[in-house]
Amino acid sequence: MVGSRFLFAIPGRVGAAVAQPFQAHAGTGSTSGTIRIISALRMVMEKRRMVPDEAMAMLDGALARLRQEAPLVHNITNQVVSNVTANALLAIGASPAMVQAEEEVGEFVRHARALVINIGTLLAPQRAAMLIAARGAKAAGIPWVLDPVAAGATAYRRSAARDLLSLGPSVLRGNAGEILALAGEAGLSRGVDSLAASTAAREAAGALARQGKGMVVAVTGATDYVTDGTTMLALSNGHPLLTRVTGTGCTATALIGAFLGAGLPPMAAAVAGLTALGVAAEDAALRATGPGSFQVALLDRLHGLEDAAMREAARITPG
Repeated sequence: MVGSRFLFAIPGRVGAAVAQPFQAHAGTGSTSGTIRIISALRMVMEKRRMVPDEAMAMLDGALARLRQEAPLVHNITNQVVSNVTANALLAIGASPAMVQAEEEVGEFVRHARALVINIGTLLAPQRAAMLIAARGAKAAGIPWVLDPVAAGATAYRRSAARDLLSLGPSVLRGNAGEILALAGEAGLSRGVDSLAASTAAREAAGALARQGKGMVVAVTGATDYVTDGTTMLALSNGHPLLTRVTGTGCTATALIGAFLGAGLPPMAAAVAGLTALGVAAEDAALRATGPGSFQVALLDRLHGLEDAAMREAARITPG
């Protein structure tokens, strides 16, 4: 749960998949039908047990690896959050670079371990620089993450976001309104804030991931959803104070970039980045008296967070 785009999600219908085998075979009275029911139930329950274990395994050693690698993360981001995201990257152990001139981004991105593109304050020269950097990252095999801030707000933003999306980011991270807009659906938003719960964009996220040929999509909100088009995970860490400080959603994107730069696969990088922020936020909220002290405490907790504590506090379930 990240960002000033917080909305309470509507809980999913847990157990719906389990009920379907009974409905399909109810009343058959046959031994073979009963066997099929039991077999289907076992498969469903086994899948539900396996997914969280596999997800937790993505967190193993993630922070230690990031801090050992100290990846250079090239950020082309919005002017409101540059300082916030740079400090968050430093706190967690990465090395931020905020290089944005179109005359140099194509050259600079080749030195980076990951690229973060955030279209929050989108001017024409910055848009051009983003396209150059994304093409350069793709050509050099450098992973990158796209944050399509307020993609549904204007035609200009939708066009820019879709142009960048066509270049194949490793991870797409947005709120429900942004993900719905990029999927061609009616995304509900108010400026940069989503008026739709993250649950509303789960299907759209899966569709975008399947279209993206290896792209992972992360929808953030009261519950975060991460999918590669096949597996969907729900991440439930976080705190409402994240919505009272600017740039925490953008920070989530930057942290995903840091884990990408450390060499984690896109799915693992998205899970690790969102979980790190959510767990740090929960701890920071215990120490804070309001948004100002929370922002400082959040940086402190990102800096002090360790792998064992992150895994123990992580709340990850099938999505």
